[in-house]
Amino acid sequence: MATGSPNTLFYWPRCVCAGDHVYFAQAAGGAATLAGVREIQLRPRQVPAPAARADALPQLQGSCYALTYNTNIDQDNTVALLPNGKLILSLDKDTYEEIGLQGHPSRYSGRKVMRYIVTLDLMDSSFNPESKKYKRAFWAFSEKKPLKFNFLLAWHHEGTEQSTVMSYFSKYQIQEHQPKIAFSTLRDLQCPLLQSGELEGKPEESCSAPELFDWLGAVFSNVELNNQSFSFVSTYCCPQPSVLVEKAYLCTITGFIVSEKISLLLEQLCHYFDDPKLTPWVTLSVQGFADSPVSWRENEHGFRKGGEHLYNFVIFSNQDYWLQMAVGANDDCPP
Repeated sequence: MATGSPNTLFYWPRCVCAGDHVYFAQAAGGAATLAGVREIQLRPRQVPAPAARADALPQLQGSCYALTYNTNIDQDNTVALLPNGKLILSLDKDTYEEIGLQGHPSRYSGRKVMRYIVTLDLMDSSFNPESKKYKRAFWAFSEKKPLKFNFLLAWHHEGTEQSTVMSYFSKYQIQEHQPKIAFSTLRDLQCPLLQSGELEGKPEESCSAPELFDWLGAVFSNVELNNQSFSFVSTYCCPQPSVLVEKAYLCTITGFIVSEKISLLLEQLCHYFDDPKLTPWVTLSVQGFADSPVSWRENEHGFRKGGEHLYNFVIFSNQDYWLQMAVGANDDCPP
């Protein structure tokens, strides 16, 4: 956890997707424009390498994200293209042995290795059509073990028409997906009292950051917070001290949401307090894809548990903020 000013820190985990679900709590007002993502069927060898991009897309600028779609990381082969140009493949044992590319065992395989990780740096100057490394990878994907996936593809561009990017894949079947946006009003919601300078909370004065984190999970899951004795679903209740809020606003965005768009959403939330508000704080929560082969930066994503990896910003009216990051039991701790 960290505290500070959101105007001076923009931290984004370098995972393939910045978000599967994005939640706003207690924030009203407009949202940033979110472009649609494309679903496209490709082979790994058809992901553009530097030489191909230089020929086909001479004016291209921006960041490209891709993630295999409708694949389960604990059962299937999964692939991610990071904006830094690294292609990461999480392969089952049979595929890895057939494909013949250098990799390493998954750190979460246990005693009997059943999954391997292969990383190709497409931006490496030595990875060009004339190099042995490039020819070896091209041969592996085109002849040795042809693999085919459905990818979610997103491009963040500045000063470049997105149609230019799509022209590179014009010969493939492409389907556009728009993010799903849902708004809801939560009435008579019991909310924890917070003080921006008290991460650990103070007895009878404020709640701690972990208590807020649990409370947000309950709110996002639509869990009752009244701890009724006859409830067999949940005995959770709002941490104390708390205050009864007449209306709270929740916006949920579901889709392949790139980190640059989340940065823009966070910036707009910071401007929410430009004018005086009675609201003491707002939150922005981002949940990553459970079946992504990476979680934070280039860290391998565990596949034996629930697959959680998420972060949450709490922005206070005085422009202080909390940053909370969490992963499941089979993942490295966030940086």
